[in-house]
Amino acid sequence: MLRLLFIGDLVGPDGVSICVDFMPLLRRDYDIDFIIVNGENSDAGKGINRKQARKLIDGGADVITGGNHIWQKNSEDVLRDPSLNTLRPANYPHDNPGKGFMVVEKKSFKIGVINLQGRSFLPPIDCPFKTGLMIVNELKKETPLIFVDFHAEASAEKQALAWYLDGKISALAGTHTHVQTADERILHKGTAYITDAGMTGPFDSVIGMDTDTAITRFITQIPKYFKLAKHNLRLNGIMVDINENTGKAKTIKRLNFSREEYGRNKIA
Repeated sequence: MLRLLFIGDLVGPDGVSICVDFMPLLRRDYDIDFIIVNGENSDAGKGINRKQARKLIDGGADVITGGNHIWQKNSEDVLRDPSLNTLRPANYPHDNPGKGFMVVEKKSFKIGVINLQGRSFLPPIDCPFKTGLMIVNELKKETPLIFVDFHAEASAEKQALAWYLDGKISALAGTHTHVQTADERILHKGTAYITDAGMTGPFDSVIGMDTDTAITRFITQIPKYFKLAKHNLRLNGIMVDINENTGKAKTIKRLNFSREEYGRNKIA
């Protein structure tokens, strides 16, 4: 049995720090075999820089996934560096920098990781359903173990893609909205699913941003620059147990805790 940990959207340097602090603890305490992290909001909320990506990889992340903000600031430098194992959504035009999927060999297994982006309320890029299925069929030639980070706004689009790929992939985790959903489950044909894995960073916030600034923006409709919040740091994500021979998920567990809560009772 393979145990996979996926950590939801890291927001700012505090999100990166709590993720790096917890990865070795979770790997030790829960026998984690493989760690995937969504890092597209690491750099002050938009993008990821080379120093942050290196910190995550050196801290235990096997793959970093992205989303609609992966193109901002210095993220393209990260995407061009193969040693940083950072993905961008695969359904952007092919001549963009970086890649949207990879296969990583570790221990006795290979795992395919795919990053896709939705189209509802987001830019009209290539179809995530057709692109995703094409990539899955290609990866199946190498491994039955396939994880999808679907960075999308609409819950319906996330659910639809999960049902479309059910039985073809091991797990699909939604990202982007920064609000963890309570619908983790194993679908009929063996794919683990959650609509949104949540956010890792400051929870006394509006999806990671300073509350006063966010409220002012909604009231005035003036596009003020969002400041990062600082308080109540929490880690969100999922742990999935997968049969490494069939690629079918056996269990999925939702994670949502602070440093203090983990210290008192871990997450069992």
